[in-house]
Amino acid sequence: MRIVLLGPPGAGKGTQAAQMACRFGAPHIATGDIFRANVAEGTELGRAAQEYMDLGDLVPDEVVIAMVMERLASDDCDSGFVLDGFPRTVNQAEALDRRLAGLGTPLEAALSFDVTEEELLRRLAGRAAAQHRADDAEQTIRHRLEVFAIKTRPLIDYYARRGLLINIDAIGPIEVVTKRILDELEGNRRQG
Repeated sequence: MRIVLLGPPGAGKGTQAAQMACRFGAPHIATGDIFRANVAEGTELGRAAQEYMDLGDLVPDEVVIAMVMERLASDDCDSGFVLDGFPRTVNQAEALDRRLAGLGTPLEAALSFDVTEEELLRRLAGRAAAQHRADDAEQTIRHRLEVFAIKTRPLIDYYARRGLLINIDAIGPIEVVTKRILDELEGNRRQG
């Protein structure tokens, strides 16, 4: 299974990506985790990424694309993957499509997580307090949602045009949202 998860910060992509990775035996590739690991290790990429993340801005496409393409070349991705946090721009989606077309392994679905802004603010404020994450302070949260609306929402149209978009109601208990995803993916496979 080769899927990408789309949605604003706090929509539950990381939680559900872990569920899907376990279910399908595919690696969960989370760019946010990779960035945070690089920041913690003090790598050059980590220092560059930190500047953008502290402001709530997206890390530049060329850095993200190179990092993700290197990860997708790993043997554990041969039979599939769950991408969480990539692509975030149409440019990144096109780079992913080119890579997968070259391998003869096209993307199977793009899951778009639908959550109200009120619920997102509640979730992100709770996460900021629980995890002491600087990238989830209230002012940064609002900026991240604005960045998402401007730069990432066009991906929804991109994947809808390609017939890969599946909208997911992402409000509710984790297991309920997981069941919605699995039901939609199964229905999508039957139609394909």
